[in-house]
Amino acid sequence: MPESNLLFELVAHAAERTPSAIALTHGAASLSYEALQGEVEGFAAGVLALGLQRGERVGIYLEKRFETVVASFGAPAAGGVFVPLNPLLKPEQVGHILRDCNVRVLVTSPERLALLAEVLGQCADLRDVVVTEPLGHDEHRLLEAAALRVTSWRELAAAPQRPGHRVIDVDMAAILYTSGSTGKPKGVVLSHRNMVAGAKSVASYLENVAGDTLLAALPLSFDAGFSQLTTAFHAGARVVLLNYLMPRDVLKALERERVTGLTAVPPLYIQLAQLEWPQSVQGTLRYFANTGGRMPRETLALLRRRVPKSRPFLMYGLTEAFRSTYLPPDEVDRRPDSIGKAIPNAEILVLREDGSPCAADEPGELVHRGALVGLGYWNDAAKTAERYKLMPQDAAGHAAGLQLPEFAVYSGDTVRRDAEGFLYFVGRRDEMIKTSGYRVSPTEVEEILYTTKRVGECVAFGVDHATLGQAIQVIATAPAGGTPDAVALLTECRARMPAYMVPQGVEWAAGPLPRNPNGKIDRKLLAAAWAARQG
Repeated sequence: MPESNLLFELVAHAAERTPSAIALTHGAASLSYEALQGEVEGFAAGVLALGLQRGERVGIYLEKRFETVVASFGAPAAGGVFVPLNPLLKPEQVGHILRDCNVRVLVTSPERLALLAEVLGQCADLRDVVVTEPLGHDEHRLLEAAALRVTSWRELAAAPQRPGHRVIDVDMAAILYTSGSTGKPKGVVLSHRNMVAGAKSVASYLENVAGDTLLAALPLSFDAGFSQLTTAFHAGARVVLLNYLMPRDVLKALERERVTGLTAVPPLYIQLAQLEWPQSVQGTLRYFANTGGRMPRETLALLRRRVPKSRPFLMYGLTEAFRSTYLPPDEVDRRPDSIGKAIPNAEILVLREDGSPCAADEPGELVHRGALVGLGYWNDAAKTAERYKLMPQDAAGHAAGLQLPEFAVYSGDTVRRDAEGFLYFVGRRDEMIKTSGYRVSPTEVEEILYTTKRVGECVAFGVDHATLGQAIQVIATAPAGGTPDAVALLTECRARMPAYMVPQGVEWAAGPLPRNPNGKIDRKLLAAAWAARQG
């Protein structure tokens, strides 16, 4: 069988090997690989019929369902680029992403389309909306007002088959949005090569096989969430799509679907560890993998007691390189705080400010090189230059005679490497807040707080939290002529922010807030003073 080089070939080649094997399960329905491949081809033909050009973006604003997966692989099959939009995002954030990466086609449901009433008219490059179900009168009027053409999913799939635009493995396949250190979310551009190399690498160390069933509990807009699809399809395994409301729903799915592999973030594992697990899960769950932050030792110990036969994998990754390190299960007892070593087909360096390698146990910046290094940030040259840098000429693996430069991802994370080569996370070099598995920009939180007009000045920062990793704390002054009202402020935050971005606490202060030498509000000083007050 041929090797997959392009993202959509993961499905096509699995359909060639085992056409009748189940690829996807959602609720009581399932799709075979042959059926999934047919739907991917149909979607590709449909968006080509709409006029999609090579490299144009297809936004996908849906919960986990068959259409979400089909569009994610069908857009690249047409020669386009898919942009998954986290269903937790508020309309203003969705609008920003649609505008930022010039989305040409939007795939969504009538219910979600209605939420976007105020932003669609601002998306100048948007031409077509593909809806999963028939629209009502109000939704039709909305699209007419925004001068958008609507196509039903069924109409799209009926388009005559045609080949997609030619693409190669270094071309764009996806743009995944993640919070940047300042302001609005940044689009990380990933190539076909990035995503296929990631699938092969992760599937190799997790030992995924055709008989596996993986539970897609994480958002598909999250690199680790989408990786459940790519690793499974590479192996010819089955993926169960789950939109859960309660942690207990995850346990029910593990039992009902006889799941063999689960990947989740620490907050979910902390909740799961507190519940009684069905006895049958012990006989089926082969591994559980953690990503998106450090799993507390107590939680890890509880999980291992719940499913003693399951192998724990502790992983570290960043969207800019899809996945970076993992700790093998047989090392967990010896070094539970380690993030492990580089995944297959990647190299992880620990470098000083001058680019020279750090000595054993000397803290330095984690730098990732190899096939998983992304293409940069969409439409943001400054941010790209900050994170994607040339490898030092004297770096290991860089031969002096090579003429073409090699770019690596400089993570912004400080780590140390012990004498045996195992890596340990020390902290972030920037001000990003890591909460519930998400990276949150304090500046974006502050921007939304100002739009409420319920603060005069404000600053947001992360504080240690037993469940979330970090919680978002805000210090603010009252608006001019107004009085502090934390309840009203947080109510507006819940209306304007996804749940993971809502501050856990608000502390009011007399203004003005202290400034640093650059004249900016001194976030570090205020955070340190807040921590000192907590004792």
